[in-house]
Amino acid sequence: MRRSALPVAATAAAVALAGCGGSGDTKAEVSVSSSYMPQPVSADMAAGFLTIVNNGGTKDELTKVTSDVAGDVTMHDTVGGAMEEVTSFPVPAHGRLVFKSGGNHLMFEKLKHRPEQGQTITLKLTFAKSGPLTVEMPVKSATYNPSTGH
Repeated sequence: MRRSALPVAATAAAVALAGCGGSGDTKAEVSVSSSYMPQPVSADMAAGFLTIVNNGGTKDELTKVTSDVAGDVTMHDTVGGAMEEVTSFPVPAHGRLVFKSGGNHLMFEKLKHRPEQGQTITLKLTFAKSGPLTVEMPVKSATYNPSTGH
């Protein structure tokens, strides 16, 4: 009896473990938190910050950002104080991509109107693997410093 129970138990354990890695764990699952735009001091340009979280088991890539408030939204990488425009950012599996003051950030260029503190702007994030994500971004004071550290 003991001999036959072992293969059955091993098979049951293998089936249970296979179920843990189901389809929900193998795809990217992105969401956004802590988004904000400091009220722009310029009439034609603004910055934007947010955190993208990927709770899925597959990495993704942010490939494009658009907004009705701007003619163009570009993504910038900041390393060692040097800012460089990039065409995409990786979003690691079970990880996050942070856009913060002094680091990676979004630039809203050719503003159609100057967003004011208290307003909310809408932007659309496009990912390589996940579907597009619409984000409501509040406009904060020009000196806003979030308590979350970004």
